[in-house]
Amino acid sequence: MHTATRKMSTAIYSGLVVCPALAMITRPISMSLVCSRTVSNFGNIPMGPPDAILGLNEAFAKDPNPNKVTLGVGAYRDDSGKPVVLPSVREAEELLLSKQMKHEYAGIAGIPEFVDLSMKFAYGKDAAVIKEKRVAGIQSLSGTGACRVIGEFYSKFVGRGTPIYLPNPTWGNHIPIMKDAGLTVKQYSYYKPETCGLDFEGLMRDVEAAPDKSIFLIHACAHNPTGVDPSKSQWSDLSQLMLKKQHYSFFDCAYQGFASGNAEEDAWALRKFVEDGHCIALGQSYAKNFGLYGERVGALSIVGKDSEEADRLLSQLKIVVRPMYSNPPIYGARIVQTVLENPALYARWQTECKGMADRIISMRTLLRTKLESLGNGRPWNHITDQIGMFAFSGMTEAEVMKIRSDFSIYMTKDGRISMAGVSSGNVDYVANAIHEVITKK
Repeated sequence: MHTATRKMSTAIYSGLVVCPALAMITRPISMSLVCSRTVSNFGNIPMGPPDAILGLNEAFAKDPNPNKVTLGVGAYRDDSGKPVVLPSVREAEELLLSKQMKHEYAGIAGIPEFVDLSMKFAYGKDAAVIKEKRVAGIQSLSGTGACRVIGEFYSKFVGRGTPIYLPNPTWGNHIPIMKDAGLTVKQYSYYKPETCGLDFEGLMRDVEAAPDKSIFLIHACAHNPTGVDPSKSQWSDLSQLMLKKQHYSFFDCAYQGFASGNAEEDAWALRKFVEDGHCIALGQSYAKNFGLYGERVGALSIVGKDSEEADRLLSQLKIVVRPMYSNPPIYGARIVQTVLENPALYARWQTECKGMADRIISMRTLLRTKLESLGNGRPWNHITDQIGMFAFSGMTEAEVMKIRSDFSIYMTKDGRISMAGVSSGNVDYVANAIHEVITKK
């Protein structure tokens, strides 16, 4: 080895710093000093606030109370509090494995067969818009991805900064999704705290007052977080007003089949709008109704006035998707496709989905009965009037924090209860805790 090279090697191994350019040994320094010279351009980035739901889950996990109950999780649980994999989904998985399919990329729009089946599932297999090829549809990253893509689409073609009206309240993620897509978020009246029901007069007033051709986001069924849906006659009135105002309507459909237990019934509102002549946009999620939370399976579609317009819409949806995530994952979509295209599996899924919905409905009835039997003076009919996974209890933030500290029952600060967290084993405890908190302030 060359003499200079040997000296450099010796210096390095003895903890000395070598000047590479001059091959000269300088003073020894500690490794901590070397590390302290790391340069970061991120020193001014602040710590972000924790996610409200994830923070709630973390607090619940750390709580040592053996009687603790979580009513915040937005995922179905059986009566013993365990996650559920539907037997129809398991069988679909086995069928897929037996086919030994490849894992090549899907196209930008996803798996065509899945998209076609999703459109029929939502709009109806015999719907005119399906037969006339008026629906532009793509596979999406569950409902969240559908919301983000349609937000980008509206920003691009309706106009960046255009107002989008969301119900007050709405799913918390709607707001940042639409803001990040470049739209201006506004709200329309929806929930009436005095009745724990729908503020239909306020809703219609706000729809009328909005400038013509405004964008409105509408929950197709089982409104999150309130569980409050319009009646069919109210849906019809809303449809006619929105037609008159020429508003854009985007339906977020996260609970088809899971709300009432009947997928056809849960699609009534969006089908009514299409029948009335709206060219709606629709986001679908298969997280709740198929229990495929982690697979991120969804679809996004827009109805055109004819097949030529639908083709143009599809081309632009793909242009939005390509630089965003290029193409969607295929495994979960293949599971849903397998169930939807197999009559026997689909019939089994219908029964299983109704079973989940029926358990939620039965827990609503039981919780209401328990609360009314305690005689605390508050009306509790809204518990059973509302529908879907979530119930707006009417509890104040102070009451929510009190029930958390005194009884280790966890729900979001707005008093939203995930009915999936209520079971025959804890409903007495939950009802008694609510009673104690609201009567002994």
